[in-house]
Amino acid sequence: MKPISKNILITGVSTGIGYGAAKHFIQRGYTVFGSVRTQTDADRLQAEFGDSFVPLLFDVTDADAVTEAARSLTERLAGSGLGGLINNAGIAIGGPLQNQPMALIRQHFDVNVLGLIQVTQAFLPLLGARENHPVQPGRIQNISSANGQIAIPFMGAYVGTKHAVEGLSHSLRRELSLFGITVIIVGPGAVKTPIWGKGTDMSPYADTPYYPAMKRFLKQVKVAENRGFTVDYLGERIADIHETARPKIRYALVPGKLMGWILPRLLPARTLDLILARI
Repeated sequence: MKPISKNILITGVSTGIGYGAAKHFIQRGYTVFGSVRTQTDADRLQAEFGDSFVPLLFDVTDADAVTEAARSLTERLAGSGLGGLINNAGIAIGGPLQNQPMALIRQHFDVNVLGLIQVTQAFLPLLGARENHPVQPGRIQNISSANGQIAIPFMGAYVGTKHAVEGLSHSLRRELSLFGITVIIVGPGAVKTPIWGKGTDMSPYADTPYYPAMKRFLKQVKVAENRGFTVDYLGERIADIHETARPKIRYALVPGKLMGWILPRLLPARTLDLILARI
């Protein structure tokens, strides 16, 4: 039987879920190749994690940089490959779809969807989508969101990208079964992560009719975030999922699962509309 690779590639490791995942994989004896966008982050993480962490300097939207990173890693891992790819890099910036600039909406899709596809295509040969692969086929975890299936207001661009990630992941899983590569969807709910703090400035929409409702929505986001899972917990769960012998197709990592996941999916859509409208 071919050996199992202990090499893991994680995109977006400078903070948040990607950082938590990198930490736990390294603690379990893996070598983590983590994408960062600045040399400062690369130096910081390498100093913290040591030789088990290798920074890859690229933005997931930069096709040339992604291609070069894949070429360089292929050369470095000659005779080996990747055991896993964690597609984690993403952005989430709030705003009503009527008023949010198209450039910002496109940026969501460039990073969260097209960037994910670009990275996956570039590194698939290292995961086993090639002839005579020297190790067992790897696993892909695509980090979606509870909002990949439940749509909240004022985060429409982000919600749209996560719906797209869910559909792409199902198609990709069925295609890559040819090579024995597993594709898993991980859908976190509320998370204590900097991504929300970066994306909840509602002041650009102060002159719109949505602003009063957006302020109330923001309070709900803060309450949910305070009750959310830590990035450390989610990083540990992602490592657990990677090591699970027969993983599920999709994992919902949602605090308060009954109210935050099960009921919103069971309720008729119009009923959920009414509840959100009253909030």
